[in-house]
Amino acid sequence: MPEKSVDVAIIGAGTAGMAAYRTAREHTDSVVLIEGGHYGTTCARVGCMPSKLLIAAAEAAHRVQQAPAFGVHPGGPLRVDGREVMDRVRRERDRFVGFVVNAVEDWPEDSRLRGHARFVDGQTLLVGEDTRVRFKAAIVATGSSPAIPPPFREAGDRLIVNDDIFDWEDLPGSVAVFGPGVVGLELGQALHRLGVRMRMFGKGGAVGPLSDPKVRDHAEAIFGSEFPLDPDAQVSEIRRDGDAVHITFRDGDGQTRSEAFDYLLAATGRRPNLAGLDLEKAGLELDERGMPAIDPYTLLAGNSNIFIAGDANNHLPLLHEAADEGKIAGHNAGRWPEVMANGRRSALSIVFTDPGITMVGTRHADLPDEGVAVGEVNFDDQGRARVTLKNQGLLRVYAAYGTGLFLGTEMVGPAAEHIGHLLAWAHQQGMSVNEMLEMPFYHPVVEEGLRSALRQASHAVRTGPRPIPRCLDCGPGG
Repeated sequence: MPEKSVDVAIIGAGTAGMAAYRTAREHTDSVVLIEGGHYGTTCARVGCMPSKLLIAAAEAAHRVQQAPAFGVHPGGPLRVDGREVMDRVRRERDRFVGFVVNAVEDWPEDSRLRGHARFVDGQTLLVGEDTRVRFKAAIVATGSSPAIPPPFREAGDRLIVNDDIFDWEDLPGSVAVFGPGVVGLELGQALHRLGVRMRMFGKGGAVGPLSDPKVRDHAEAIFGSEFPLDPDAQVSEIRRDGDAVHITFRDGDGQTRSEAFDYLLAATGRRPNLAGLDLEKAGLELDERGMPAIDPYTLLAGNSNIFIAGDANNHLPLLHEAADEGKIAGHNAGRWPEVMANGRRSALSIVFTDPGITMVGTRHADLPDEGVAVGEVNFDDQGRARVTLKNQGLLRVYAAYGTGLFLGTEMVGPAAEHIGHLLAWAHQQGMSVNEMLEMPFYHPVVEEGLRSALRQASHAVRTGPRPIPRCLDCGPGG
């Protein structure tokens, strides 16, 4: 049996794996990158980039529909050519994938190995059926796959995940979207704006990644006014009949109804691709989900010589986090057995809906129960937002009493992707809300709304939490 000995073996050539490879090579030339599938990252093939291409087409259609509100009347009714839309999505998707593939194939051939890998023990991998790779340290960067609840299997070949959408040659007539999370909201709204009949079903009341109840309720109202959205749906049956999926559910009026759709899109989260790696043979203790304990600052799994990076550890499944984690794992594996904890960047997440969603720093759900000042702004009457007919949304900022330290934000509203970056930079710099207010704000811009929220938070920090009046002899309201 052929055998290869290396300092670092990396399983998976996605974003985390590529970053790990480049970084490990800074410490040793004895690195092998193993890939059992196609080269090309989740982002390029089925994630960030093709979804933004579909969203861009939807935004173009929406601008045409909005034009009469500005007194601009395009000639003739709006016509969306689904074949042209999907042709551009596929062409540009393939272009992005090509850049990734070319980058990997430019690396030395003897540092790349094709085949599915699994652990034989804590220092050996079997790649395919005939190649053993002995390593000093290993990095698992195998990404993730869509998670599909068993009831959805009733839809048969009418069941799709986001990966499938980007291979369509034409837009369908109707889609039922299950899961109003990041993927479901982005793709569902885009399909709706491109003329696809769409209904969105959720469970438990979640809307996107939002955890602040006020912002979440605001987002539900905004999106629910544009397309059918029930974030806590009561679905009693999913049934395949002919070429359609019939879904029976209770609507907002409490009435039971059934609708037929061309497809059921399962956007119900992703699970790490760890099955089949035989991690237990490497001496790792796994929980009921098949996950080992992972140190978020070193990415070391348990007390082993194995690091798990990117979507495979299910920590923060975002491209920039995967790249950062690949670097952390690459540095530690490359200089094994020396392992160093690495600081992490401020948390930043963005949902590319319209209006957009952003979260920075500490989520509302993770804030302490006491000692937090809140400032907010409603964008309904914000100047620049009204000018552009983007005046929907709510932004809430959180700061610490006493210090005024900016803790985080949750937002649905205009320019969310840009405001999110400003706030992430401020958070990473450890700024207070007063220091943030000393920064320049131009007029008229949407960011003036952010200033209003910061001013409110600053006032709350100065005045402190209001005590609850205590009066034994007072009447109602006394």
